[in-house]
Amino acid sequence: MRPVVIAAVSAALLCSVGPSSAERIRNKVAEFSGLDKITGRITTFDATVDETVQFGALQVTPRVCYTSAPDEPAKTDAFVEVDEITLDRQIRRIFNGWMFSDSPGLNAVEHPVYDVWLKSCKTDAADPPPQG
Repeated sequence: MRPVVIAAVSAALLCSVGPSSAERIRNKVAEFSGLDKITGRITTFDATVDETVQFGALQVTPRVCYTSAPDEPAKTDAFVEVDEITLDRQIRRIFNGWMFSDSPGLNAVEHPVYDVWLKSCKTDAADPPPQG
């Protein structure tokens, strides 16, 4: 019985002494930048988590937006869905995955007319949705 108790106490100590991982902060708003390749215009816009924002022919919906804790190295990522509205008014999913603000080209939206990338996450929306 004694070896079992020693093993259990040792396992508990190992679990509690290991490196602690800081919790990521869950934010309400994702801030994006979008490039219209035809006009060359870059637009910054906010999208509230689980709400869809239209950018040109694209519909951008962040599902979650995380930032690292203030005492950790800066890291921002979001799980995003991007749909395209086609000329015949069909909706087609063109992106479904994680975007990382420190590596915008890693998981970018590939579209012939528009680029969209994550800039940051925040607690409140400040930038209005794009017009048009």
